[in-house]
Amino acid sequence: MANETERRRWNDEQTVANWPKRERFTDRVVPHVVAALKPAPGDKVLDIGSGGGKLSLAIAQLVQPGGKVVGADISSGMVRMATERAAEAKAKGVTFVAADVQSETVAGGPFDGATSQFGVMFFDDPVAAFGNIRRQLKPGGQIAFACWQPAARNVWNPVPPLAPFVPAPTLLAGKSPTGPFALGDARRTRGILSAAGFRNITRTPKRMVLWMPSDVIANDSQLLAVPEDRREAAKKAMTEYFDQFRRDDGLCRFELNFQIFTASRG
Repeated sequence: MANETERRRWNDEQTVANWPKRERFTDRVVPHVVAALKPAPGDKVLDIGSGGGKLSLAIAQLVQPGGKVVGADISSGMVRMATERAAEAKAKGVTFVAADVQSETVAGGPFDGATSQFGVMFFDDPVAAFGNIRRQLKPGGQIAFACWQPAARNVWNPVPPLAPFVPAPTLLAGKSPTGPFALGDARRTRGILSAAGFRNITRTPKRMVLWMPSDVIANDSQLLAVPEDRREAAKKAMTEYFDQFRRDDGLCRFELNFQIFTASRG
């Protein structure tokens, strides 16, 4: 099954439970994605890898009256979380569904726009995935998404301290070994979008500095791939790694280097 590794990871109960912590780290990017997408009243928008639903909810307010947002995520736990948040907010015109957007058609299309906040980096076959997204857009439809710049520019990521403890993954052809940084190489990402049929591709680099508790990143969900008998050692290595970012009050300085891509269906 396509994206089986990601399906297991994002449906893990611990990963879902820790997600609200991670959102404190990533939520600051929402306004940048919304500004790039430029949603208008009446638009229908597909949010890919919608997670806890924060981006979908922000866009849903802007497409009223008459518009709607469908958030699609491979994680049923994330879909449940987002659905509960939408109900609590009494949000209009927004729904969430469990779907693998690499291969599935999401009900409610065709869409005026597609978007994502760090949700399009994990596909087994990115060209196929973006091609499938493009087919669900109306002629002239737009995509706007945020992804990380390369790992070397995001030194907060816990891969370096955990690498000695994690078995090397078996990767499918075409899948990047860099996980969340799979679209970090702007030239490669442009090539993926072009091969998927997108046109008028733009890329805007972004940088922001946040002071946050270390557990927005350094939490137990990062240890899922570590063999159980090595988890305590891995956790210690991760804590020591994050000490370099920590100030006296315990908060850590995280420099986020990400990028916004936009493209049109053509």
